[in-house]
Amino acid sequence: MSSDLPRQSLPVREPASGSQANGSQPNDRIPFPATTRSSVYFGQKLADEEGMEDPATNERPLGGGLGGENPFGVDDGDDALFEAAIGGGAPPGGFDGSDGEDDDDDDDELGLGSNATRNALEWAVVLVGAVLVALVLRAALFQAFWIPSESMETTLLINDRVLVNKLSYRLHDVHRGDVVVFVRREDEPGQYRDLIKRVIGLPGDTVQARENVVSVNGSTMVEPYLDPGITTSDFGPVVVPEDQVFVMGDNRNDSYDSRNFGTIEEDRIVGRAFVLFWPVNRLGWL
Repeated sequence: MSSDLPRQSLPVREPASGSQANGSQPNDRIPFPATTRSSVYFGQKLADEEGMEDPATNERPLGGGLGGENPFGVDDGDDALFEAAIGGGAPPGGFDGSDGEDDDDDDDELGLGSNATRNALEWAVVLVGAVLVALVLRAALFQAFWIPSESMETTLLINDRVLVNKLSYRLHDVHRGDVVVFVRREDEPGQYRDLIKRVIGLPGDTVQARENVVSVNGSTMVEPYLDPGITTSDFGPVVVPEDQVFVMGDNRNDSYDSRNFGTIEEDRIVGRAFVLFWPVNRLGWL
């Protein structure tokens, strides 16, 4: 061959002009092996991975993409789905993964609503239970009363509130000196159904007052709850019948009590007033 031939390890296809170069052999050189679309495609991928030039195009592909024509014959929609799967974009139809989050948000909203409903029901049950407990306690154990008159001053003042233990006298007898609430007799005059007084005489006692001194069974009664200056007019002697008690108010000068309406039956006693709870600055035991 002539020395004018190009020095190449593999001949390349010349432009299809049909001419010969410098008297060389005809241009029927060995062509570059025919390539399929798939071989070009995978050639591009190898070039991308290894930093090589594409043997078909002599171009270095840009990093980050598959490049070239899709060898598998999938349409653009399938390409879009494939890109979405690897994070390259949103698939056709607008699906961008946000529907699942919306569903989660909806589920969270439903959960919050359910929790709120459940909490409301629980509080309703608690409140109803508290009211029922209060009614039971009021009926069987404790009851609050307010003071409408001056008959127990200064131990109790007008508008004071006291708590009465209704169970006390089911457990033990009435004690001398107890402050008790009892029901007025129906034939007794007065505005209020319930009265509050202090027990002075118990069943079988003989009670009397002389010269401002109250005695029970011949013994002087010590009364530290009386204010200085309080006087007790003379009365008696009174013998207290069985199952009854003799009561008087601490304000002896302004009290309608057993000196007026006589002794009272024990079964008319509502309970023992044991604590002054209102106003708070007067909180204390009785």
